[in-house]
Amino acid sequence: MIITLQINCVEGDPEVPCFFILGDSLVDNGNNNPRATLAKANYRPYGIDFPGGIPTGRFNNGRTSADVLGQLLEFDDFIPPFANATDDVILKGVNYASGAAGICDETGYQVV
Repeated sequence: MIITLQINCVEGDPEVPCFFILGDSLVDNGNNNPRATLAKANYRPYGIDFPGGIPTGRFNNGRTSADVLGQLLEFDDFIPPFANATDDVILKGVNYASGAAGICDETGYQVV
């Protein structure tokens, strides 16, 4: 089965004005960089396929699924990590995801 996604560009206000992301390392885009944790991805080879080829804190070599979804929703830029978001940037959305996150105390205890 092949699914084709078509984006129709129209003038006017965006249909999705903001995007807030919650999750773990699958969508973390750098929230763990300033934290005292072993769960970090701000070094090579992470990010080698990301625009600019620099490590960003994403736990993969390029864009996360949240990055791709943000692009499909036609946001001007990638949604920033909460750790770096300031002022009015927060109104367009932030990424709260954190690698090794979980809902139980036992989740991620190996890398805290």
